[in-house]
Amino acid sequence: MGHLNYFTVALLMTIESSFIPFPSEAVIPFAAYKAAQGELNIFLVVLSGTAGALAGALVNYYLALWLGRPLVYRFARSAIGRMLLLSEAKVAHAEEYFVKNGKSSTFIGRLVPAVRQLISIPAGLSKMNMRDFIIYTTLGAGIWNVILAVTGYYLYEVREKIYPWIGEILIFLGVAFVIYLVVKARAGRKRNSKTSQ
Repeated sequence: MGHLNYFTVALLMTIESSFIPFPSEAVIPFAAYKAAQGELNIFLVVLSGTAGALAGALVNYYLALWLGRPLVYRFARSAIGRMLLLSEAKVAHAEEYFVKNGKSSTFIGRLVPAVRQLISIPAGLSKMNMRDFIIYTTLGAGIWNVILAVTGYYLYEVREKIYPWIGEILIFLGVAFVIYLVVKARAGRKRNSKTSQ
């Protein structure tokens, strides 16, 4: 994280926004903290993070569009899908969320942790209009990145009170979020196995 720049922020956010589990909470706050130190520009951090989030969302959109529903669900059930913390239930939940909220779900869904990475899949499956998809995804991802950036920037402002533990605190928060995702995925698998019996 000490080597974060605009390219690596965009790259990591592309990964985060695709189906690969990687928390944005471990990227944007660190970059914003560096911006507060004067090493980066806070606006360019948000811009590069949002561009990366859009790129990752487009990956999911086109994969869903090209593969179609049967292959997407088959992938979610596969060993690789499980390794990436995907499940049929998660994809179905994202699809139900999309159907319930319509086009705006690509905007609202970017702000919902359990749905954020997967909301692009039902958009691709339903062949959502590309212009609307880009607009709503960019707005939602931008707002989320602003929230994370303000958090990281604020941590720098109060660094005297929490220094020298700031690095450990940020790492702890990132690790805690990853553990939360893993535990949630395992609980979902247990629920799925019970319902299938």
